[in-house]
Order: sequence, then structure tokens, then C-alpha cells
Amino acid sequence: MEDTRLIQLVTAAQAGSRDAFGELMAEFESSVYAVVMKRLRNSAEAAEVTQEVFLRAMRKIDQLREPVRFVGWLHRIAVRLSINHAVRRPPEIAQEPEVFNAFGQDDTAEPWEGLIASEQAAQLREGIGRLRDLDRDTLIAFYFHGQSLQEMSDHFASPVGTIKRRLHTARHRLREQLADLQPA
Repeated sequence: MEDTRLIQLVTAAQAGSRDAFGELMAEFESSVYAVVMKRLRNSAEAAEVTQEVFLRAMRKIDQLREPVRFVGWLHRIAVRLSINHAVRRPPEIAQEPEVFNAFGQDDTAEPWEGLIASEQAAQLREGIGRLRDLDRDTLIAFYFHGQSLQEMSDHFASPVGTIKRRLHTARHRLREQLADLQPA
């Protein structure tokens, strides 16, 4: 879209024209969806947040001082709302492995496949057991107890950013432990 047309539409939308805002929405909906999808990686959530972005933009468009900066302003709203949505996402419910074993069992599966799966699970447990307490507790809280980053932040009395770093570090250390368990 040309800058002059963009400025005309934004100015009209700021004056209260719903048609102008509708044109802006039609023009930029796919790019906003892409920004949101990149963060959330879930199409249903991305569609929902995209709608929230345009609702927020419609309510706040009168605060935009430079109409030519509409696209960047809109994308900043998309990024902020995506992050907020991801942080406030309800935690996934953790289940015992036996629950999942009941689903998708294939009677035609070879017996050795079950043996390999149980060996891999044993190696994973051993690798987790070799980690330091903080690494182990962080991984177990996130992957086995299904705690969200915010819940972990409250539990460990640390900021969410620290929890993210701990998860990254713990995953890396677990990967190293699992590599050590593999036969040469």
C-alpha cells in the first residue's frame, strides 16, 4: 500500500470512519496474523489474538501521532498481545505415562519397539537423575507437572526470564547427560 493511501486511511479511521479502518484491517490482517503465529505457533490462538490486535488498534488509533508509522505500531501491538497471551496461557494438564499408553497402541507393533521405548525412558530417567537439583526441579516442574512459566516463577521465586534461562540451560545439560549415556 502506498504511503499516501495509508495516511489517508489512518487519518480517516482516526476521524471515526469504520470503512477506512475496515480497509486497513483487510490490508494488514495477514501480516498481523503472521507476526502472532510466529510467537504462538497455534492457528486458533493466532486467529483469536489477531482479532484482539485489531480491536485494540481500533480503540487506540487516535493515539497514533504519525499515520505513516501505522504498520510498525500495529505490529508492536501484535507482538505485545502475543507475548501476553503466551504468558497467560493455561498450563497443559500433566498425565501419567500410562494414560497415553492406552491410546494409539498398535497390535501389529513389533515387540522390540516396546523394549526400545522402555530403554529410552529409562535413559531419560537416568539422565534427569544425574542433573543438579535446580536443573532437575525445573525440568520436572515444566514437563512432568505441567507448570506454566508464571507458575514456575511463583514457585521458584524468580522472574519469568530467569525461569526461561534455567529451562534452556537444564535442557542443554540433559542433552549432554543423554549423549553420555549413548553407547559409542
